[in-house]
Amino acid sequence: MDTRDRILDLLTGKNYKPLSDIEIVNQFGLKGREAAQLVSLLDEMEREGAVARTKKGKYVMPEALGLVTGVLSRHKKGFGFVVPESGPEGDVFIGSRKIGGAMNGDIVMARLKESSGPGRSREGEIVRILKRAHDEVIGTLYIQKGYGFVKPDDPKLQEDIFISENHFETAEDGDKVVAQITAWPQGAKNAQGKIIEIIGKSGEAGNDIKGLIRQYKLSEEFPDKAMLEAEQISPVIDPADLSGRMDLRDTLTITIDGADAKDLDDAVSLRKNDRGNYLLGVHIADVSHYVFEDSALDREAAERGCSVYLIDQVLPMLPEKLSNGICSLNPKMDRLTLSVEVELDKEGNAVGHRIFNSVIRTTERMIYTDVSDMLENEDAELIGKYRHIYSTIVLMRELALTLRKKRTERGGIDFDFDEPFITLNEAGIPVDVEIAERRIGNRIIEEFMLKANEVIAEHFFWMDIPFVFRVHGKPDPLKIQDFGKFVSNFGYHLKGNPENIHVKALNAILEQAEGKVEEHIINTVMLRTMKKAVYSTECEGHFGLGVKYYCHFTSPIRRYPDLMIHRIIKEAIGSGFGDKRQKALKRKAEIAAEHSSEREKLSEEIEREVEKLKKAEYMSYRIGESFDGVVSGVVQSGFFVEIENTIEGMVRAELLTDDYYRFEPAKYRLIGDRTRKIFTIGDKVRIKVVGVDLHKREIDFDLLSVRIPKARQ
Repeated sequence: MDTRDRILDLLTGKNYKPLSDIEIVNQFGLKGREAAQLVSLLDEMEREGAVARTKKGKYVMPEALGLVTGVLSRHKKGFGFVVPESGPEGDVFIGSRKIGGAMNGDIVMARLKESSGPGRSREGEIVRILKRAHDEVIGTLYIQKGYGFVKPDDPKLQEDIFISENHFETAEDGDKVVAQITAWPQGAKNAQGKIIEIIGKSGEAGNDIKGLIRQYKLSEEFPDKAMLEAEQISPVIDPADLSGRMDLRDTLTITIDGADAKDLDDAVSLRKNDRGNYLLGVHIADVSHYVFEDSALDREAAERGCSVYLIDQVLPMLPEKLSNGICSLNPKMDRLTLSVEVELDKEGNAVGHRIFNSVIRTTERMIYTDVSDMLENEDAELIGKYRHIYSTIVLMRELALTLRKKRTERGGIDFDFDEPFITLNEAGIPVDVEIAERRIGNRIIEEFMLKANEVIAEHFFWMDIPFVFRVHGKPDPLKIQDFGKFVSNFGYHLKGNPENIHVKALNAILEQAEGKVEEHIINTVMLRTMKKAVYSTECEGHFGLGVKYYCHFTSPIRRYPDLMIHRIIKEAIGSGFGDKRQKALKRKAEIAAEHSSEREKLSEEIEREVEKLKKAEYMSYRIGESFDGVVSGVVQSGFFVEIENTIEGMVRAELLTDDYYRFEPAKYRLIGDRTRKIFTIGDKVRIKVVGVDLHKREIDFDLLSVRIPKARQ
């Protein structure tokens, strides 16, 4: 146990009485240099907020003085919450006047107010800022006579940054900039700063997305060493690299992707064997052949964790020469791959498989729309164009539907929510927002990749070697309990014990609600009960898919865990590895799993922010227009409405002037005091766009009409 832990053990002991630094030194029996080091450590722990000191100089835990240490999460309306670093109690509400100059993300110490009664949420005020989260702010520079200010892009950073005239550098009014903070907010004074970087000049296309990229500390450029390694990779395969690989260049193999995809990392083949079973081949780009472990390319890929897709641009995990070039399974070109061939019976059960290094030459580069039009619409022109592969595509549909049926029977959840497809013009302005297609072409690849990932995960679980699994834990029992109470309002009974709920029980609810007015609300609320899937070196199952073994093997161009798995697979099917190597791999896998989970979360956040930004901008050109929609969420201040193209806005409670509406959180609804009129998730409404705040990425609707379900009439 180190000295820090010994101090914390002392201060949290049942019989501890507050001691001074000298008394703690004596308690530990330290002298000389060790005593001085302990006193320094106590000072450091006090600065961090790990311990506190009374007016008499005695050390105690912060809680003993009514203090809480945590991260400040600011709301765009000005107030915030201190999220404690540990402890069973909840967040601490901080009013906008009690922020004390702290900014969003700062580690702070708050003093709790005395509770005015049992069951009340905790409130407090910030008394010390322990660590600043930001030393620079991304935003737009606005210049006035003799001074300027930067308005932060992040809505949670409330205050503008004051910039004196001699700190503009070459920035001009309206430029997207980075301001370095030189003086923190104090009292009524805003933070002060200086311009250190111009992200984009006023009026340049894409400045908003460039600002978000910089805000999230992502990079469009690769380090010089990584780029040098990429440049040294040949754009064509060396014949020597074919040694030891199964040659599948004459096998009918296709890729199926979106029309604008350039990083094609998976191809598929399918035929039936003499037993009438399916032989499904999933062939994945052999990225590990080009990106060596611990190389500059590998270190950069590990740091990035994944590629980030921001509507019309990509921040790739690997340089374009690899991601769109030699590693991409481009049509009719020789490419090195890592393959898994799975034998499946008529019911879709895997009855055998093999994993091997290979080389392929794809027969055709197909797109989802064309495959779907052939299979769903029997498009004669497309069928004629692809007659040489059409029978294989029909067979792929047959197997995909069989796999989907089996997946549904075992209990895999498929929420099938609509996702947006946003089109930008050359100026970066959103000109269309549609629902992204998810047709049979998409589902074929989805089912084949799911099966390949499952087979690979189970194979290497039983080998008992270091690996990176994709884990989705069971929902929190309290959330399941709340969900059960919620669906009971619609006459449904959630079977099973909340402590050990089975995915089939949740699927049964979805099936009962399918096609009914409450379907949307039940899907939405169930989704909110789910945990987030993460990467782990422990195989703990994937609850949402209803499988014991799962991993990400199929996208090594754009996901680092897949690349690491490829290395492990190739080493295992090759020369194997000894105990020392296994120990090193285990540690590397643990680091990769944790970091990749964090980077995935970050990429999802910026992708979501870009989407919200462009949706708000799209609606800013449609103020006054009317749309049909569905109530998608209910809160104290009003309810959210999602229109047909997935854009969501809010009808604020103050605009509902016919009554005073109370919020009933347990039933996800607002109810009128006098009229007893109800607004709840799933209600169909017609709204008008009345306002858009681009900075806050908020869209305001006014309610025109509501279609009351017969059940409530």
